[in-house]
Amino acid sequence: MTTDAVSRSSHDEELITRYTLGERVNHWIGALAYTYLLATGLAFWSPYLYWLAAVVGGGPAARFWHPWLGLIFTVSLFWTFKEWRRDMQMDSSDRAWAKAIPYYIENEDDKLPPVGRFNFGQKLFFWGIFYSVILLLLSGVVLWYTETLPWSLRYVRYAAILIHASVALITIGLFLIHVYMSAILEEGSFGSMIHGYVTRAWAWTFHRTWYYEVDGRSRPKPPLKQ
Repeated sequence: MTTDAVSRSSHDEELITRYTLGERVNHWIGALAYTYLLATGLAFWSPYLYWLAAVVGGGPAARFWHPWLGLIFTVSLFWTFKEWRRDMQMDSSDRAWAKAIPYYIENEDDKLPPVGRFNFGQKLFFWGIFYSVILLLLSGVVLWYTETLPWSLRYVRYAAILIHASVALITIGLFLIHVYMSAILEEGSFGSMIHGYVTRAWAWTFHRTWYYEVDGRSRPKPPLKQ
């Protein structure tokens, strides 16, 4: 075996698969769909933001594609639910992690209790988005066919508008927190959703219980560089 091959093999042993190809493709389909929904939704919400509709093809195109991209985003999320629902269940380790969250905010990750594949904050984000999308889907269907509703059901239309706009604003807040946490606060998390891998040190530092599970050992190797 050549020196380069030995070096490559040694490097590969430091890595752990964090996300499969299917999980990554689905994530970016959902992310792109949500970005389009965000731009068009804000354009519909305020006349001061209507210029966003021009960026994504104009008002008529935005009105046509917004509900369809909403369906794509919903399917993407439901697929994620099917794949991750067990990993997203709350347990006692999440409650312990929640109490220690000041350490996470201050980047003192070595003081955090061990957690599984996803931590308490990630689970809150997932369930917040999941139930929000259900409300957006139900209210969105009403708004999609609002012209066919009889005038006697106008309060259903008003309720759908209120729910859709309010819940959409909640998802925007969750989305901004998610981007900040994955791209800045938890270094290495964003890259793992691109290439699918994390170092053993990263897994041991942020998701130690999950590290033990995928490593198949009772004790981890001494953490390598992240």
